[in-house]
Amino acid sequence: MAQSTGLAVPADPLDRPALRVARRVLLPVVVIVAVAFPFVFTNPATTSIAMFTLIYVGASSAWNMFSGYTGYMALGNAVFYGSGAYFFANITTHFNLAGGVGIFALVPVAGAFAGLVAVPVGWLALRTRRHTFVVITIAIFFIFQLLAYNLHSLTNGSSGMSLPIPPWTAQTYNTYFYLAALVVAVVAIALSWAVRRSAFGLELLAIRDDEDRARGIGVKTTRAKLVTFVLTGFVTGMCGAIYAYYLGSIYPPFAFEAIFDVTIALMAFLGGLGTVSGPVIGALVLEPVQQYMTLRFTSGGVSLIAFGVLFLVVIRFLPEGIVPSLTASLRKRLRPLAETSASPPINRPPTVGTAVTVPVPGATGGVRR
Repeated sequence: MAQSTGLAVPADPLDRPALRVARRVLLPVVVIVAVAFPFVFTNPATTSIAMFTLIYVGASSAWNMFSGYTGYMALGNAVFYGSGAYFFANITTHFNLAGGVGIFALVPVAGAFAGLVAVPVGWLALRTRRHTFVVITIAIFFIFQLLAYNLHSLTNGSSGMSLPIPPWTAQTYNTYFYLAALVVAVVAIALSWAVRRSAFGLELLAIRDDEDRARGIGVKTTRAKLVTFVLTGFVTGMCGAIYAYYLGSIYPPFAFEAIFDVTIALMAFLGGLGTVSGPVIGALVLEPVQQYMTLRFTSGGVSLIAFGVLFLVVIRFLPEGIVPSLTASLRKRLRPLAETSASPPINRPPTVGTAVTVPVPGATGGVRR
């Protein structure tokens, strides 16, 4: 009878008890630090940069939830951003709502409206694939931008719309928007994490790997893509609503801005496409750097040049993104330690040609080969 070799499959070096405990401890620490940030760093310029960073954390995580998991590169998420902003402006203006904390309750409503907008947009765009899908999303974006200029009854055209003015002091003005953006960012990250670790997330990854094969094994690809597209629109619409309320006025070129789509995509690519933490890291790195360079270098487009050079340097040395590259490096360093600490005994079968003693009935002993 053949004997088992006793070989064990090497475990993931990062899946160790100490690292699991560290991750559980690190998460609440990060949340506490994020909540306390505007109360510790009270400089309005600092809190303003932090607020915009959190908006991009939410928007980039939402973009990655669709494009990173399905492989469909969408460059029209500004449609949802602007839709949420204009819906928020319209509902506050038409009902003559006063500014204050209570008005933030309309942010999820604006996100829901953007999610509704994503249904027909997704139904149309998701009938195509690859480069055609990218072109379609860009075309839809420009259509919505032109509508914002021409639908004066809804957007007031190029004159823009004014929103309620919050009754807060200059010292605490940014704090309320920071906390609202933090809530949206946490919702976006939690939603991305839940999708990534669910059976639904496996369907999206199957679509990314081979959509035709995924359909062949029973995955309802159209439904899965459209549902994720709507979830992306919901989160992005909430980000747009907070942005509009913060500015106090909204105009077509600010609500439907082409650079917005490029920025959130670059953040996801920089941090690590298809990972939960990648877009978060990308936004935390790129947005503060971009804001600082814009303030520091205000002439000749020097900030944009430096921003592009920084991105190219990172892509050159971290082509898969920050998170996957660092994870691979850490796993490579920890693997020898994991193999040393967990080295199971190996039972090897007898070598061919080795003499084996077999008892023979009626004989005192014998050797057979």
